[in-house]
Amino acid sequence: MKTRIVAGAHIAVSLVGLAAVIWWATRQDPPELPRTRNDVLALVGGLGLYALAMLARAERWHRIVERAEIPAERGDTYRLTAVGYMGNNVLPARSGDLMRAFLLAPIAGARRREVLGTIVAERLLDALALGLVFAAVALVFARGTALPDTTVLLFVAAAGIAVCVIGAVTLLWARRTGALGRARELLRPLAAPSRDLASGHGGGLLVLSLAVWLLEASVYLAVARAVNLDFGLAGALYVMAISNIFVLIPAAPGYVGTYDAGVLFAVHSLDEAGSAAVAYLVMLRFLLFVPVTLVGLAFLMTRYGGWSRLRAARVETPA
Repeated sequence: MKTRIVAGAHIAVSLVGLAAVIWWATRQDPPELPRTRNDVLALVGGLGLYALAMLARAERWHRIVERAEIPAERGDTYRLTAVGYMGNNVLPARSGDLMRAFLLAPIAGARRREVLGTIVAERLLDALALGLVFAAVALVFARGTALPDTTVLLFVAAAGIAVCVIGAVTLLWARRTGALGRARELLRPLAAPSRDLASGHGGGLLVLSLAVWLLEASVYLAVARAVNLDFGLAGALYVMAISNIFVLIPAAPGYVGTYDAGVLFAVHSLDEAGSAAVAYLVMLRFLLFVPVTLVGLAFLMTRYGGWSRLRAARVETPA
């Protein structure tokens, strides 16, 4: 029952966000999609950059898995990275991360919680790297370079403070009820790879994570060039950071509504034309979601036994 309520809430958030996006988009001039040879080349270049970013993400996960002494082949970690992103795009609650753990654990002869711990470490690196990116962008904007509406930065700051307050209240409640100690025992296998990041190994992975986000920002920049939006790398980093903050809001699969609102919100705050912003969102959606979803689905069906094998792995693999 609770699961249905949560799923319904996620869908409701997406529907509200999507309705707002559609309402705003219908009040803009008709968007002009890429037409010229240079526009198409920019999109092709963006696709290539995103492929490099995905390879870098896969290599980062493999190094975390290797450090955790989980005997997995590089080919499996690379393929399952694509499978995981496919799952995140088509299933609710970032279920693609769980798919990676359920499928890799029996292959490597490891416990699911051990594999999940490597994914937690990966997400922690993403959060740290994205936080550094946002701080750098805010510093650039503070010096007057392509300064967006300051309400955007205030909104993000308020959201960050709210998250910290909620986290502090939850921690105090857990300590008073004794839930913290029980959770600590349950989550200890999950925390081991994250604790290992406080080392030279972790520093190297953080640098790799920054490279991943810079590659992804280059995709945002390439798509901007394809639809004739006039902002540089700082603007692309800004749009990427804001849109990834919006996807933290629980929503339906594929971050429907939340990601779209984040992109349009960020682009509009840079004083770009509304019609170009709509074209930008359409092209970003295609480039960042469609190819990796198709590749991940192909790997799931041809190398990992499809959905039936995934269901079996959930039952067979020790927790």
